[in-house]
Amino acid sequence: MNFKLNDLPERSIKPRQKGLTMVMDKGLSLRQVEDFLDVAGVHTDIVKLGWSTSHVTPRLKEKLELYRSAGIPTYFGGTLFEAFTVRNQFEDYQRVLDEYGMEYAEVSDGSMDIEHDIKCDYIRKLSKQVTVISEVGSKDATKIFAPYKWIKLMQAEIEAGSWKVIAEAREGGNVGIYRGTGEVREGLVDEILTQIPSERIIWEAPQKEQQVWFIKLIGSNVNLGNIAPAEVIPLETIRLGLRGDTFDFFLGK
Repeated sequence: MNFKLNDLPERSIKPRQKGLTMVMDKGLSLRQVEDFLDVAGVHTDIVKLGWSTSHVTPRLKEKLELYRSAGIPTYFGGTLFEAFTVRNQFEDYQRVLDEYGMEYAEVSDGSMDIEHDIKCDYIRKLSKQVTVISEVGSKDATKIFAPYKWIKLMQAEIEAGSWKVIAEAREGGNVGIYRGTGEVREGLVDEILTQIPSERIIWEAPQKEQQVWFIKLIGSNVNLGNIAPAEVIPLETIRLGLRGDTFDFFLGK
């Protein structure tokens, strides 16, 4: 921090277990990654190479090394796991993780249909190889899960070995835990939090209004994901009450 300001909320310290900022890299160049890390690396906890972009990203190993040298873990989006798995290439996927030195992996079923017991088996298998982040919720806006089902799925995946569970919203923030307008399904979130500890969940929140809502509900150290690289610094100011949206929210607390 560049200045001394009193009455700021206390942020957790890296490596964090809560208060994570997960950034979505949708195809940054090496130079863009360098610039991003120079400005926002200190506030970034983990980077997802969105969906299957890693399959078509040039100089992928060099990009991963840039993040690694900055001490920021990376992982391939869950859609890549699904792309391998739906083609009966799960073992090939495991070899790819090893080839690229990946320490994290995402297991999701947002684009493919898979029995949940089988998904949990994949989580168990991968958790012996890497740290697993699993995603709950569908990318199909017509698939609406009842709160009890979200809870059941999240509990099962945590028990299977997931370090964190992601609440699906896509990069647009308009499915899963959100309505098509981007509005939070507040009742759903409240129900989930009665059973699942907030520090175990990464809430995908690409829109500023969504970030503000979760920070006001859970606090500065809520885990937020699918943050655009250019929005990391703005998000950190929201977490600290240094932007109009949360300016007086933390004062006197």
